[in-house]
Order: sequence, then C-alpha cells, then structure tokens
Amino acid sequence: MSSQPALAAGGARQKALRGTLIGLALFYVVVLLVAPFAGILWIALKEGFSAITETLTRADVKHAYYLTLVITLITVVLTTIFGLITAWVLVRHRFFGRGFINALVDLPFAVSPVIVGLTAVIIFGRGGWFEPFFTSRGIEVIFAVPSMVLVTAFICIPFVIRGVAPILVELGTDEEEAAKTLGASPTKTFFRVTLPNIRWGLLYGIALSTARALGEVGAVLIVSGSIQGQTETATLYILRALEERQEAQGYLVALTLAAVSILLLLGIEFFKNKRTKEQTT
Repeated sequence: MSSQPALAAGGARQKALRGTLIGLALFYVVVLLVAPFAGILWIALKEGFSAITETLTRADVKHAYYLTLVITLITVVLTTIFGLITAWVLVRHRFFGRGFINALVDLPFAVSPVIVGLTAVIIFGRGGWFEPFFTSRGIEVIFAVPSMVLVTAFICIPFVIRGVAPILVELGTDEEEAAKTLGASPTKTFFRVTLPNIRWGLLYGIALSTARALGEVGAVLIVSGSIQGQTETATLYILRALEERQEAQGYLVALTLAAVSILLLLGIEFFKNKRTKEQTT
C-alpha cells in the first residue's frame, strides 16, 4: 500500500518534467523561429501589394533570383553526386586515412564561410595557385559563377553526407550481399536495393543543402564581388537593400527564400509520412 503514493508522486514528477520540456521546446520555437519570421513578414508586407509587385519585377531582383537559382541547381547536383559517393566510401570501405577524411567532411561546419571565400581567392584569384592555368584558357573563376558555385558546394556537401552515412550504417550490407548472391550487378544493387532504402535521408540532405545554398552569403560575398546585375545573388541583394535603407524590399526577398526552404522541408516530411502510412496499411 505504501508504494502507491510513491508511484503516484513519481508519475506526477515525470508529468511535470515532460510539461517543462515541452514548454521549453515551444518557447524556443516561438522566440527564435516564429517571432523573427513574423517580424520579417510584417515588414515585407506592410507597404502593400503594389510594393511587392514593384520589388519582384525589378530587373536587379529578377537577375538575383535567376543567379541564385542557377547556383543552387548546380550546387544540388554536385553535392548529391559527390556527397553520395563520399558517404558510400566512408561507410562501406576501410582504408588508410579514412578517419581523417571523415573528420574533414565536417570542416565546413567549423570554418566560417568568409574563410572559405578567402581561401578560394588565394587559390583562384589574382596571383593564386591556379590562376595562370585558368587565365591562359580564358576561364574566369573569381568574381564569376564558377567560384560562387565552388564555395557554395563546399559549404553544402556535408548535409548530404551526414544525411546518408548514418542510414547506410544502420542498413548494413545484408540486403546488398543477398542481391549480389542472386546475380545482381553492383549498379543494379545500388539502384534497386541501396537507393530505395536511403532515399529519405538523401532527400533530407538535398533539402538542407538546397536551403543552405539559397541562404549562403559570407563566402559568396567574398568571391563574387557583389556586382549588381552580374554577380549579385538574392542574399547579396538583401544586404544591399538593407544598406540602402530599403528594408521592405530586402525583407520581401528574404521572405521568399525562407518560404522556399520551409516548403521544401515540409513537402519532404509530408510525402515521407504519407509513404509510411501506405506501407503500414
């Protein structure tokens, strides 16, 4: 009998702890995510629909969107291919220096994007290590799209690798070995067995890589020169708009970039949950 009050008290403490944790999580979401987003939304829309139309139809804004789209698409393709290959090699193979490469993968998380941009300038800029090679072939790297794609891909690729690698570890090799035993080629095994099993981790990595590419500013600012109408991305336009006290225009462009990232992540989550329900029914 004496144990019942103790159990009741323990249950009450667990409920109180659970409620506290949920409250802290909600506080974090509201203060650090919802409130700033609401502030951006209010500033972007306070001047009315005509201001929105005027901003989105400006030539420099359209070019900034276009350049951002181009850089993002190229970055996503590169990070998907090389991120998938890197994750596969790190998980499925053992070789000398594997631990070093595995640690090196996370370098973009630890290094400031500004440092990444400065490194690209040292390597490809005037007097850089590879500048004579590209200049002699008429290829402009710094203050052009190639360097902007390069630094963006470098910063974004860990999202794909870290999205895929844990799933490959958890998946193991049993299904792949079974497919090979049945005569499937390595390519067929990958596309028929491995890829379907890692697709959601890969899609999350791609989504995060896309969102990061859309919002990259530090490294791109260094290597692009931020030339209006030429090498100015959407994020660089936001910086210029704020410097010129065009807050509504800058916040509006920021709002569109944030909306794309949010919709992308929500879409993946929706289809993942829908697929899970279909498999359980």
